[in-house]
Amino acid sequence: MSKLPILLSIPHGGTRKPAELEGHLSITNKDLFDDSDPFVVELYDLGDKVERVIKTDIARAFVDLNRSLQDMPPDNPDGLIKSKTCYDKPIYANGQEPDDSLRMMLIELYYNPYHQAIQKSIDELNLKLCLDCHSMASFAPYFSPDKSKSKRPMFCISNNDGKTSSSEMMELLADSLSKSFSIDRQEISLNDPFHGGHITRTYGNNPIPWIQVEMTRNQYLAEPWFDDKTMTMDQFRLKELNKMFERTLDLFFDKIKF
Repeated sequence: MSKLPILLSIPHGGTRKPAELEGHLSITNKDLFDDSDPFVVELYDLGDKVERVIKTDIARAFVDLNRSLQDMPPDNPDGLIKSKTCYDKPIYANGQEPDDSLRMMLIELYYNPYHQAIQKSIDELNLKLCLDCHSMASFAPYFSPDKSKSKRPMFCISNNDGKTSSSEMMELLADSLSKSFSIDRQEISLNDPFHGGHITRTYGNNPIPWIQVEMTRNQYLAEPWFDDKTMTMDQFRLKELNKMFERTLDLFFDKIKF
């Protein structure tokens, strides 16, 4: 069976603390968990069923791979090297924030290799589509474009308002998600609340179409699958959602015309 001609990017799936930050941190494990995209590797990684999967084990609280090199505190506390989590919780002990030298080290060790892997994949593979894969909180956190709005949809897919993929691809992906996950099409939002992050905007249609996918966490980080007190997850549920995602891509590539 041939691989699907797609690249899956999972930039927020890690939870590891970089050794270079030892002695600097004040963030709790709970705040680190809440700031991450929990279990997204298990949700989206399809292994050798697709051309390539790019992922990281470094938590986005420390190095956010979906930010530009210019996106830094204090202008944006939720930037590439953050000062606060997306819930406005401090990451570093007072006076222990990374200086310019440490920032550059983190970028060289963790940020640049991820983006180099994306560019290498674009250059050497015969790709038809790339997806940047994320999860989103059911209600918007503090640093979010929709924090004053109500509950989020089941999925948000985005193409920078038409700049990184065709409308046909967006509609077909939305229809495929709806059918595979057995959810109403109205529960899949296009470019709202997200329009596509740095990765999607940078690599989209340059030259490969690119779409950002956000799955709401209430599809798995909720009863009966997740115990908030013990932070334990029903692995069967993750496998079930992973199979639904795989079927989504099968449906999409069965119908798309390139």
